[in-house]
Amino acid sequence: MSLEKEKILQRVEQALTTLRPHLETDGGDIEIVELTDDMVLRFRWLGNCETCSMSTMTMKGGVEHTVKSFVPEIKAVEAVNGLFFSMED
Repeated sequence: MSLEKEKILQRVEQALTTLRPHLETDGGDIEIVELTDDMVLRFRWLGNCETCSMSTMTMKGGVEHTVKSFVPEIKAVEAVNGLFFSMED
C-alpha cells in the first residue's frame, strides 16, 4: 500500500472514530474493508448496524458526511453488506 493511501486511511479512521460512540450506543460499529485505487471507501456494518432499519440514514447523514468532511479525496462510500451512496455533489 502506498504511503499516500495509508495517510488517507488514517484520516478515514479518524472520521470513523468520531462516529463510533454513537454506533456503539446502539450496539453497532463500522470497520474499513478497503480503499480502492479510485478512492471508493468500502466498509462493513457490524453488530446491530447490520440489520438496523436506520442504517440508510446513518450512512447518508453520518458516515458519508463525516468521511467527506475529513477526507474530501474520497469519491464514494460503499457498505459491503448492502448500501451504496455516491458522494459526488
